[in-house]
Amino acid sequence: MAHSPGKYTDFERLRDQAVALRRAGLSRRQIRDRLHVDNNDILNRLLEGEPPPEWTKRPNAKDDLRERARELRLQGWTYDQIQVELGCSKSSISLWVRDLPRPERRQRTREEASLIAKRGWEAKLRLRDEERRNTKQLAMAEIGHLTERELFLIGVGLYWAEGAKSKPYSRRERITFVNSDPNMVTIFLAWLELLDVAPDHLRFAVQIHETADVPAAERFWAGHVGIDTATLLKTTLKKHNPRTNRKNTNVGYYGCLRIDVRDGAELYRRIEGWWYGIVGAATAPDLRNRT
Repeated sequence: MAHSPGKYTDFERLRDQAVALRRAGLSRRQIRDRLHVDNNDILNRLLEGEPPPEWTKRPNAKDDLRERARELRLQGWTYDQIQVELGCSKSSISLWVRDLPRPERRQRTREEASLIAKRGWEAKLRLRDEERRNTKQLAMAEIGHLTERELFLIGVGLYWAEGAKSKPYSRRERITFVNSDPNMVTIFLAWLELLDVAPDHLRFAVQIHETADVPAAERFWAGHVGIDTATLLKTTLKKHNPRTNRKNTNVGYYGCLRIDVRDGAELYRRIEGWWYGIVGAATAPDLRNRT
């Protein structure tokens, strides 16, 4: 079968993605569709040595649920009760138990109806949570290996979204990045390392509400970036506003970490140039025609 020239040139990266998807529980068809691999020989090579997930080996992955549903139906359970107990759809239950006698119907009490409704909602919430987890895990597997160029571009976009920027009315060409998400801080530091920014050019400071546990926040951020709390700059305390209904007040609240790069004017100018280079490339008329 013919395919685009150069489509599989980066075979190792494509294999990393395929293996990650396989280990996340995807079938061959799902992997083929996600990676757009239309050649079975290539797909076989990508998945070589990776066993198929258990659910693809069985003729019916819901055999256990089916047997349990039939047991409950024989005990006189209704579709609603079985759905709440097993967390599966009524359409599936109907297919599984339609050859069994119907239980004797009786009028439910208000308490029974309320309990069934509550348990049904809880079952739906569990299913939604499971769907969320599965979607996130599959999406994580799609990323695979990150190249230096990809990290470079991510870092430029990250800084331009979250970092301090010079304004025409206030010329401040300096590198300052503030964020409350430890993962964002980790990516930003990895990006600075990629740019060969020396560790001794970095300065860190905590910014947090005055009503929070300031020492705990300082310990958290210092540990996260691998420095001693004594090397942190003076913590900036935000005044508490009693009229503000803040949600981030629990024990996991550590405020924000500010990262400054000393003598960063030249780097700032390069970042600004990189960013507008990305904008120009992304809006080029021939973008859709590139291979």
